[in-house]
Amino acid sequence: MYDGSTSEELAANLRTLVAGLTPGDRLPSSRELTERHRVGPGTVSRAIATLAAEGLVVTRPGSGTFVAPRRREPGDEVADTSWQAVALAGRDYDTANAIEAAQPLPAQGIAMSGGYLHGSLQPTRALSAALSRAARRPDAWHRAPTAGLESLRTIFARQIGSDVTPQDVLITGGGQSGLSMLFRAIVAPGSPVLMESPTYPGALTAARAAGLRPVPVPMDDEGVRLDLLADAFAMTGARLLYCQPTFHNPTGTVLAPERRAHIRDVAHAAGAFLIEDDFARHLGHGRPLPPPLVAEDRHGTVVHLTSLTKPASPSLRIGAVVARGPVMRRLQGMRYVDDFFVARPLQEAAVDLLSAPAWGRHLQTLSTSLYERSAVLADALARDLPGWRPTRLPAGGLHQWIRLPPGTDDSAVAAAARARGVTVDAGHRFFPAEAPGAYLRLSFAAAARPAELAEGVRLLRSAAAP
Repeated sequence: MYDGSTSEELAANLRTLVAGLTPGDRLPSSRELTERHRVGPGTVSRAIATLAAEGLVVTRPGSGTFVAPRRREPGDEVADTSWQAVALAGRDYDTANAIEAAQPLPAQGIAMSGGYLHGSLQPTRALSAALSRAARRPDAWHRAPTAGLESLRTIFARQIGSDVTPQDVLITGGGQSGLSMLFRAIVAPGSPVLMESPTYPGALTAARAAGLRPVPVPMDDEGVRLDLLADAFAMTGARLLYCQPTFHNPTGTVLAPERRAHIRDVAHAAGAFLIEDDFARHLGHGRPLPPPLVAEDRHGTVVHLTSLTKPASPSLRIGAVVARGPVMRRLQGMRYVDDFFVARPLQEAAVDLLSAPAWGRHLQTLSTSLYERSAVLADALARDLPGWRPTRLPAGGLHQWIRLPPGTDDSAVAAAARARGVTVDAGHRFFPAEAPGAYLRLSFAAAARPAELAEGVRLLRSAAAP
């Protein structure tokens, strides 16, 4: 007897009833339920509606209420995605670098990997103020031009100097987005692309994703070897060279002055484009910087790529491509196909940030901090790991490139370091082909404090111990 039962109480009893039935079984009629539980028709209707909403029963007008098919609980059936291997065939994509780079930092760990500034080095206050002011603009949410705001393109053009104009500049959603677009726009899938060896792993991944074949060109202490570069153009018929002339990632090399003009000439003679990845333009450690290659390019050989992400914040996804001639029209068309334009509020914030006095002060402070951190890391390595030899003390950038002793497995060292709470970048990821030895890339910008770098090296010593 359920005198005074509410619809919730009746629904609970019906759930018990349904649990003992099989899918498709018919429940008692509303009249039967009314009489059995001594409730009103409205109470029965509400209880049935509750069970129907839960997917336990289905109602069929004129026929009654029936137990619904059982829902599979998570884990009852193992998902089978093997069919995707067939559907994706013919479009290979190298995910190894992307997956490895995205691994999270261990709890309470020390970051000596990655390519971004720690939050303490970022101009957080200036960024917040710039974004706040940008959001208050009356046109903040209007559509931006496909090429980008003219005010922002003007700033990038002025930074390069020479006769570069705002019409030569295309705003991109960060450097990686720009790089992916360039690889897809300039040469056809299946084509070779010449790259310094070692090089930036993100460039290798983007090139392979575009269907290109990276071809390594060795480097020495003064940058890419031009004699081998000319041979590589002749042997492969490549129409594209990707390079980082200033504070090369990962080695920190700056292309020697006498090679800067020649590298353009070699590419021009081959009828090829040269992508100049100038990601580290604002990451110098206090010494004068050479001008970008594009500043002295007359024939449209050089396609220049830069970004605000490295000197500011990972989430300031603003970059710029500088190009001249038909390639710029192709890039603008591809921008329209990819995403129409870069979000206007972010562009407005970038204009505000770059125009404010705080930006210049930030770059000066950052320069000093990076120099000091690099010195701390070098001292710690010399003291605790003298067998690990930096290829140079870089004059800019965020990393040191470390040659490990012969016979060392860089992947094993990286894994052992992570187990001890330190992340480092294994060197094999940076080579387009086989690595000539074992290397690590150590970041001195990702740690919270300089003292963490010394502690990280001590932990690396234990990771490297036999």
